[in-house]
Amino acid sequence: MSIGISLVVFPTSEVFNGVDPVRGGNRILDSFKSSSWCKNVISNGRGMKKRQSYSSMNADLSYSSMNADLRYENGGGLSLRSSMVATPAGEVALTSEQMVYDVVLKQAALVQRRLKSDEDLDVKPDILLPGSLGLLSEAYERCREVCAEYAKTFYLGTLLMTPERRRAIWAIYVWCRRTDELVDGPNASHITPMALDRWEARLEDIFRGRPFDMLDAALADTVSRFPVDIQPFRDMIEGMRMDLWKSRYQNFDELYLYCYYVAGTVGLMSVPIMGIAPESQAATETVYNNALALGIANQLTNILRDVGEDARRGRIYLPQDELAQAGLTEDDIFAGKVTDKWRAFMKKQIQRARKFFDDAENGVKELSSASRWPVWASLLLYRQILDEIEANGYNNFTRRAYVGKPQKILALPLAYAKALVPPRSSSSLLKI
Repeated sequence: MSIGISLVVFPTSEVFNGVDPVRGGNRILDSFKSSSWCKNVISNGRGMKKRQSYSSMNADLSYSSMNADLRYENGGGLSLRSSMVATPAGEVALTSEQMVYDVVLKQAALVQRRLKSDEDLDVKPDILLPGSLGLLSEAYERCREVCAEYAKTFYLGTLLMTPERRRAIWAIYVWCRRTDELVDGPNASHITPMALDRWEARLEDIFRGRPFDMLDAALADTVSRFPVDIQPFRDMIEGMRMDLWKSRYQNFDELYLYCYYVAGTVGLMSVPIMGIAPESQAATETVYNNALALGIANQLTNILRDVGEDARRGRIYLPQDELAQAGLTEDDIFAGKVTDKWRAFMKKQIQRARKFFDDAENGVKELSSASRWPVWASLLLYRQILDEIEANGYNNFTRRAYVGKPQKILALPLAYAKALVPPRSSSSLLKI
């Protein structure tokens, strides 16, 4: 199962270590190319050419850390095993959406505290790295190369940002891609929960300023310069763990939590980098929640697009209770027949995804001017996948919905026009 970033990216399905892929597109990456505010992408190709090998993208999972036992099991991470949290009396339960919104509030508070504490700082110091500062420049350059090679349109969008912001987005993109490759790459069958524990221990070291390799160093520098919190990164790894043991979702509450883990997290990672427009009157937590909505929307779109592909792998990323209410069973999914019941079910699922896109649009308007265009392009293009599912007669069993190149080109001017519209100021609000 793949996740995603949210600028427009047209990635290939190759992995970073030069090994031919064993399967196409990555849903998690589809999201950074278009869900997180920098990753969820329109992925319709499955190129099989070998690419240049990038040093140890995931080859060092044998890395052992003295801090491997420092996983925050009780420190605010979301529970994977249950999407509901009961009170001591057992009378009230929090939905997954409420749990995730608590994370959103914490991220927004962190940004506000960081901005306030940085008001009097003119220069932020570099983190200490072994060797010269030239190594840090080389680390960011490597991240740039990866983005330029594997996420071409996304990469072009980042060039609209300031140099510091674009480098930070590259670093986050690369970390998300490496994480996705653990469970969606050619070595996915060999990945164990222990390997993900080691990856999380490495993440802890990155946030402590102790990177293990060059690509880690770029992220370590990024999180030292921007108010980026570790929790969304931890939660993305939780999504990878979930994919190791869970292939069914009883209801949308469970599915929502999964979508947050693998795609919504990217939005929370990216908003501090993208920046909120100075003239925006929106509350910080509102912008974060809209970024989360874009991640959820993209992931739901990925799921609806890939029903047939997932079924052939024995996975069903659809709410089981809603399937039953529509008169459908797992056997119907595996049979892959488009019936009236299936069409009715799909119409409701598409309607839900579009509602999340509607919510996300409100947040894009509040981003800094340099970030709005690529995010608008991503949103408009990814949303069109839902249109293509409808155009295919809801046959997402044997036909893969994708947005053609002409449609992508036509969407860019519209996205640019939308990006020119600034957030509504307090004075304009008074006139309404």
